[in-house]
Amino acid sequence: MKEINAKRLTYLYEAVSLGSIRAAADKLDVAPSAISRQITQLEEEMACLLIERHRKGVRPTEAGQLLLRYYREATSNEEACLSELQALRGLKSGHISLAIGEGFIGDIMSKALPQFQATYPDLTLSVHMGGSNDLIRRVEEDEAHIGVLFHPPHHQKLRSHEISSHPLCLIVPPEHPLISLNRPIQLEEIMPYSIALQETEFGVRQLISVAEFKHRIKFTPSMTVNSFSLLKEFVRSNMGVTILPDFVVRRELEDKLVVSLPIADPILTSGEVHIVTRLGRQLTEAPLALLKHLQLWMRDFHS
Repeated sequence: MKEINAKRLTYLYEAVSLGSIRAAADKLDVAPSAISRQITQLEEEMACLLIERHRKGVRPTEAGQLLLRYYREATSNEEACLSELQALRGLKSGHISLAIGEGFIGDIMSKALPQFQATYPDLTLSVHMGGSNDLIRRVEEDEAHIGVLFHPPHHQKLRSHEISSHPLCLIVPPEHPLISLNRPIQLEEIMPYSIALQETEFGVRQLISVAEFKHRIKFTPSMTVNSFSLLKEFVRSNMGVTILPDFVVRRELEDKLVVSLPIADPILTSGEVHIVTRLGRQLTEAPLALLKHLQLWMRDFHS
């Protein structure tokens, strides 16, 4: 067996990460045939099949997954080495990739990141926003150094560095009939009202689904969205109600545009925010500095 060719391994990684040979070719600005040829040569050198082709693209074989794991570890180790060299000169350069849920944008952009940038003005960041499933994948595959997620499912490849409790609440327009009950709302009492919910890839919706299963009920949303902003507008426009953690509608609550009602359900009150990294990944100086900063920010997140 020959040595692993770094260029061919990069082509394999991009093809699998993007899901197709053509997408990898577009990103790397080479012909699709060149990608296919390099992967085929890598398969010949490794003496095993590395990808399976299907109608929607490509996926790695078990051998391919092993090589991709090696690629991610090698890339991470190279990054760590370069960071340590930078650290000898002081934290004057470096890039950090952060994956966060949309609900955190307000607090992170108004508080956490401005403070961090003021402390480390020479560091650069890329911020990706998405649903829980996408964010977990990005952290797991080292596309993001750090993830900030709402109630991620237990994942053997993730390490939670900080956890903060944030129950889900019923968000309603002012003067909604349920406000007059003046007590925690039962899940069944929400059923008669028009409700908007997120798509299933989001942590909030996944927690709601667990509560639905326990209560043997099923919400029929009048609107399903992939955006917290749309959920807030749904309530503000008096179209109905939604279920969210309070921090997502912090500004709307302060401006009295919506009202938050507690929900009497142990599952929905168990909501948590996690700051995560891939288990086993050694963060370099710049991401480690942001991780520590975000941990301090989360401890003050309730206020």
